[in-house]
Amino acid sequence: MFSVFKSKSLRLLFLVVFILVNTPNANGQKSELSADFHKNRRVELRQKLPNNSVAVFFSSPIRNRSNDTDYVYHPDPNFFYLTGWNEPHAVLLVYNVPQEDEEGLYYEKLYVRERDARNEMWNGLQLGVEGAAKMGFDRVESKRVFVKESHTFDRFDTVLIFDFKNDVRDNKSDSSDLFDLQQKFKSAINYPENFDPQRYRLYQRIRTAEAEQIPNIKRMISYYATQDETLLEDPIIKDFLDAQEATSLVDLKTRTAYLTRDYNFDIDQLSLIMASLREKKLPEELRLLKKAIQISAQGQIEVMKAINPEMTEREVQGIHQLVYKKYGAAHEGYPSIVGAGDNACVLHYITNDKTDLKNQLILMDLGAEYNGYTADVTRTIPVSGKFSPEQKALYQIVYDAQNAGIKAAQKGASFRAIGEACSKVVQKRLMDLGLIKDPQEYRRYLPHGVAHHIGLDVHDPGLYQNLDTNMVITVEPGIYVPQGSPCDPKWWDIGIRIEDDILVTKNGPVNLSAGAPRAWDEIEKLMAEESPLDDFKLPALEIN
Repeated sequence: MFSVFKSKSLRLLFLVVFILVNTPNANGQKSELSADFHKNRRVELRQKLPNNSVAVFFSSPIRNRSNDTDYVYHPDPNFFYLTGWNEPHAVLLVYNVPQEDEEGLYYEKLYVRERDARNEMWNGLQLGVEGAAKMGFDRVESKRVFVKESHTFDRFDTVLIFDFKNDVRDNKSDSSDLFDLQQKFKSAINYPENFDPQRYRLYQRIRTAEAEQIPNIKRMISYYATQDETLLEDPIIKDFLDAQEATSLVDLKTRTAYLTRDYNFDIDQLSLIMASLREKKLPEELRLLKKAIQISAQGQIEVMKAINPEMTEREVQGIHQLVYKKYGAAHEGYPSIVGAGDNACVLHYITNDKTDLKNQLILMDLGAEYNGYTADVTRTIPVSGKFSPEQKALYQIVYDAQNAGIKAAQKGASFRAIGEACSKVVQKRLMDLGLIKDPQEYRRYLPHGVAHHIGLDVHDPGLYQNLDTNMVITVEPGIYVPQGSPCDPKWWDIGIRIEDDILVTKNGPVNLSAGAPRAWDEIEKLMAEESPLDDFKLPALEIN
């Protein structure tokens, strides 16, 4: 990496090359979604907002890798979904009721950073206010204006926001960076310095609770309490958990309303509204998702042909990512999981540094991100090319469980139905093999959920109620038997997961990643084929 350019001509050459190879999209890809797509998403959002409200979205921060090196910028998925904007230091306001200025009525306003020639020389072209104005927004302003304006958010009944994160740095050389934008906004809505979002959410749930919702709210409290035990010491939350009568609930609603009386901002509703928008995919999104999934499936195929016992986990990961880049996917949608043997039993193993893979299964959970949309495909294969009897026995259980789960992914069915279908198979078959004695013990070997939405996030937001057409979900059962498990040691260090991306249609589930073989015999057959990488050899490094 060059840090200093010593001649004017060299600086000019670098600038020309940089402009030629970079696009305004910070992800390195030109967006394939139209301005109308994003405009329509904002219209639909506006229709879902409560009366006399405004929804406020901030772009994601620039995240630091170390010292003066930052990670490649990745836009906030909700912000991108609504705008198509891929640059940092931006704010979007979407109003439920029309606003008026000297130009007339408007429903939305986007604030963005200004173009800066020096910044563009180092980091690539920027769109600026002029570029954003061509993307179909009602109003576009410089981010500097947002910091200077006097905002009157108290005129709205509700200001809908997401809670603030603590990873926003303050660039002292920019008086209107994301940090300053958020500070200005916090001041305008009287956001307390000691605000506790979890308590607030629970207070809101209690304040609006109906009698039939009480059990669910109590479960929510129990979940939050696993992360913050002090919640159970809160007087209102404690009284709610102990309440037995309807009169007690009325009193608790009054107390929570009093505690939140000074806030007109809401950190609860917006996530649900966005989940309701994003859980069903439009045709434009399906096209991008299908491409990301096909790329990911092809990565699995090429690894099946290329892998050999002399490879390392990192080499296997590299083959997947080579395929992604070859097909134009700029990034992975999440940290790649490539774990052999005991590492396959670590659910979110991402170090991928084992060098001895011989005679082991290798679990490969990876997904290409294409134009922001990410796949999520997992295959588990024998590095030797042949499953051992123990590996094959457990693999067949996972395969049959996944088939049952995919079959259950019908329009109108619940997410729970997918899990129940998978669990039923795993329970019976683990008992048949003697790994468990009681059906409920299966959770020792299948400790995670087996279905989630995918889209702009690998765990895309959704309401997780009933399945509907044009939802794209995963079905991903697994069995993991770490060393020391209470079973015959012959099963130890076997970790298996099979994961596919399923489109829900009115005619039944469609496996979008079916191109990558799943059945054990199909995998063995493919692994016997030659690979284009068989002859790719690098010379040994000589280091003195």
